[in-house]
Parts: sequence; structure tokens; C-alpha cells
Amino acid sequence: MEEIPGNWVFDYPLLEDIPVPGGRLPSLDSNFHVEFDNCFGNLDGTESGSRKRMRLGACGASDSKAFKEKMRRDKLNDRQAPILSHIYIFQELSSIIEPGRPPKTDKVVILNDAVNMVIQLRKEAQRLQESCNKLQDNVKELKAEKNEIREEKTKLKAEKDKLEQQLKALNPPPGFLPHIPPIPPPPQVISSKMGPFVGYPPFPMWQLMPPTAFDTSEDQSLRPPVA
Repeated sequence: MEEIPGNWVFDYPLLEDIPVPGGRLPSLDSNFHVEFDNCFGNLDGTESGSRKRMRLGACGASDSKAFKEKMRRDKLNDRQAPILSHIYIFQELSSIIEPGRPPKTDKVVILNDAVNMVIQLRKEAQRLQESCNKLQDNVKELKAEKNEIREEKTKLKAEKDKLEQQLKALNPPPGFLPHIPPIPPPPQVISSKMGPFVGYPPFPMWQLMPPTAFDTSEDQSLRPPVA
């Protein structure tokens, strides 16, 4: 039996020297890429997870971009809000100062009008305050006069009551005295036969005559008859 040497492997040509039917194998170039699309299946799920992570990363990037844009707009709105509020305030102030007219846009003119109106309103308020103080003083004076009149009225009423009591004390009740009729006025012509008496009404009566008046013996000589 023929003895086989120990380095017999090197006596045979290498794998690359073996001819291949149908042409040569492609050269192992560094630019050569082989794609394996699920050749061995999804063995451990790492590929789907990586894809999901890639999709989530893309969504997160777009969300962060939208969030940044929203924040930028909010900051811009926050910066413009005071300006817009100031403009609205000045327009409102102009419409209050001059109602019925279109609002002004010049802030200096609006401020000057507002200052003038404030000065005018202060003067008007001071004038009204002075008139109010005068009215309060008048009210106090009227109250004092009213109190004085009330006190005087009370005093007059007390004096009246006192005088009435004095009159009642001076004029006692008539009691049992007869009623004396009033004396009538004397007539214009009083007869010689009527003699007045105090306290009695006049009535006719004969007056005292001398005794010679009753002697009728000499009537013919003293008083002749009328022819």
C-alpha cells in the first residue's frame, strides 16, 4: 500500500481554481452588496422593533418641530399682545373722550385730550364739592333756626297757658247772683216826667212841683184864654 504524505492537501488546487459551470463567480469587490429581505425570517423581533423605533423617532421629530413652531407663535403673540392691548386701550380712551366720533390713532393727541378732560373734571368736581359744602352749611343753619323756632313756640305755648290760668283765677264763676240785663241806650228825647235811676231802666214818673203850681185861682189872669 502506497504511503500518503502528510502535506497532501497542498497538492490539490484551491477552491478558487475549481472551474464553475456557466462562468466564473463574481469577484469579491468591496462595492458589492447583498440584500437579505427576511431571508431567515423574523427570528428575534429586533428588526420590527427597530423599524417601530425609527417610525417613532420620525414622528417625534415632526411633533417636536410642530411644538417648536407653536411655541414660537405663542411667544410672538405674547410679544404682540401688549401692543395690541395698548392700541385697544387708546382707541377706547379716544371713543370715551369724544363719543360719536371715529377714534383717533395718534397717542400724543389722545393723551393730551385725556389730560385736558381730567383737569376739567377735577375743576368741576371741586366746584361741586364747594357747592355741596355750602348746601350743608345752609342745611345746618336751617336746622338751627328750626330748633330756635320750636323752642320759641314752646315758650309761647307755656306763656299762653299761664295767662289762661291767670284769667281763670281773676274771673270766678258767677255762682247764685241774678243775671243783670244790659242797660239799653237812652232815647234821644227824654220826657220831663221820666227820671233816670242808676241800675234800672228809665220809666215815666212825676217830678216834684212847688205848691204854687197847683193853685188855679189866678189862672184867668196869668193865663188868659186864647180868643
